[in-house]
Amino acid sequence: MQLTKPQLTKPITLPRPSFGGKKSVAITGLSIEGGSVALAQPGGPGALTASAVRSLPPAYFHEGEVADPQGLAAALKNVFGEVGASRRVRVGIANQRVVVRTLRLPAIEDAKQMAAAIRFQAQEQIPMPLDQAVLQHQVVAAIAPTEDSGPQVEVVVVAARRDTVMSFLEPLRRAGLEPAGIDLAAFAMIRALAGGAADQGEEAVLYCNVGDVLNLAVARGRSCLFTRVSGTGIEAIAAGLASECGMTPEHAEQWLRYVGLERPEEEIEGDPGVVAAARRVMQAGSSSLVEELRLSLDYYRALENAVRVSSVVLCGVGSAIPGIAAALEVEIGLPISTARPPALASLEDAVAARLVLPLGLALES
Repeated sequence: MQLTKPQLTKPITLPRPSFGGKKSVAITGLSIEGGSVALAQPGGPGALTASAVRSLPPAYFHEGEVADPQGLAAALKNVFGEVGASRRVRVGIANQRVVVRTLRLPAIEDAKQMAAAIRFQAQEQIPMPLDQAVLQHQVVAAIAPTEDSGPQVEVVVVAARRDTVMSFLEPLRRAGLEPAGIDLAAFAMIRALAGGAADQGEEAVLYCNVGDVLNLAVARGRSCLFTRVSGTGIEAIAAGLASECGMTPEHAEQWLRYVGLERPEEEIEGDPGVVAAARRVMQAGSSSLVEELRLSLDYYRALENAVRVSSVVLCGVGSAIPGIAAALEVEIGLPISTARPPALASLEDAVAARLVLPLGLALES
């Protein structure tokens, strides 16, 4: 049997969509977070046909889960009514009710036998009843035979609770949208930022979306090796400032971006009390992000066959806060940078940062 080097370049959808005769219809990537909804429809290479970022009441969506289906449906209907984007959408999911595992299995050619082997091993690896889950998988690496074993493959398995998947589909359909699928937001982040590198190389990159939650993925080339979601995100940081200063979460997030972590406080115009509070809250939030990054890196490094992580790449609204990459880099001890795909290069940085995930969701490869 000839072994190839498969890569995670196409989205894993939960559940797999039935496209019928509509394969030529463009897909809009849709990212929903606590506080905002963002959509992107790619055009030609390095271009967008349509995009939008709109605020969302916090009560509609919280920590990666739909909290108010009717309210969310109304918000989605409004934004798609304003923007001329395709209503055939792929939405990203990133919460702690989704489990991702990498399994090593014999290289089984028969698809049904492979699926059965994956399901059998997943029962021990995935902490949820599989009869209540949607399970999908994708081969991400081929392993040459050794003296002790024949050809093997590494398979990424994604399991999501069925009720979680359905909670996303309901508001989409109420808003008049056609779900093309639900994809793991971490995979979309990799597709958007890893570029077209064909060679996986020897080292991996930790991609990190600093959004309402902290969404992390370790990838070598375009192959996802590990992913984790933490509740420590910009939503929680902004909520602390909003509570202290009596402002809305959206206003608090704007203050965090304005104050940032670079300029001395005395050089920042505005209410001195609010400036000082924003800086203090952001410094505490940065410390929390450092703890989560260290925890994720330590956990990943302890895994069998872990690949060395050489750098960290940030995206998401939190990555637009001035000085955050430098502050995290000092504590983590790895090169940390922010990244925006070429299609978003002409946009204001905070908007481009928010559109990374929806752009990746719209990409097929």
